[in-house]
Amino acid sequence: MKSEFTIGVFGIIVDSKGRVLLCHRRDYDLWNLPGGGLDTGESVLDGVKREVKEETGLNVEVMKLVGVYTKESKNEMVFSFVCAVTGGQITLNDEADKIEYFEINKLPANTVPKQVERINDAVNNTKEVIFKVQTGESSIELIREGVL
Repeated sequence: MKSEFTIGVFGIIVDSKGRVLLCHRRDYDLWNLPGGGLDTGESVLDGVKREVKEETGLNVEVMKLVGVYTKESKNEMVFSFVCAVTGGQITLNDEADKIEYFEINKLPANTVPKQVERINDAVNNTKEVIFKVQTGESSIELIREGVL
């Protein structure tokens, strides 16, 4: 029997000063990249554009695929894309109570660790797509344990 499989899409947006855009979640004290789950029948490109728009108010163009990540012991795959802002305006919403740009070497301590890894992959590997299994506990588990 096949189990349900989840696909996530996230946008990595870097401004002209080399800072990355992060959203602070309303439900947990965590910063993360704008993104989320793919809707049924939606392409990964349309999904990342939709998720970035919903979470930030910004319209983006997808520039390149950074990586394809699977999570250990979960039926989940995540696609991370470098995106460029083409319009819109940063707008707070039901999911994000803060949206800010951060220097890549000065990300908040409560940034989702797996997403920090993806940001670093985007910055440090500009030539090829990364395929990686991400290990470790989820951010929610880390919060419950007092690590984040």
